[in-house]
Amino acid sequence: MLKSGKSRAEEQFAATQKKDKQALKEKEKARQESAEHVAKLRALRLAKEAADKKAAEKAAAEKAAAKNKKSSR
Repeated sequence: MLKSGKSRAEEQFAATQKKDKQALKEKEKARQESAEHVAKLRALRLAKEAADKKAAEKAAAEKAAAKNKKSSR
C-alpha cells in the first residue's frame, strides 16, 4: 500500500526534527567542553598569579631584611 503524501511529509519532518535535536546536543556539548577548558585555564592563571605575588612579596621582605641588617651594623 502506498503511503500518503501527508504521511511521508510527517516522516520527513520527524527525521529533520531528530537531526536538529542531535545537532543541538552536539553543539551544546562542544560549548560545555569549551567553557570547562576556559575555566581550567583561568584557574591555572589565577594560581600562577597568586604564586608569583607571594614570591615577589617574599623577595621584597628578604631584601628589606637584608637592607635593615646592613644598616644596623
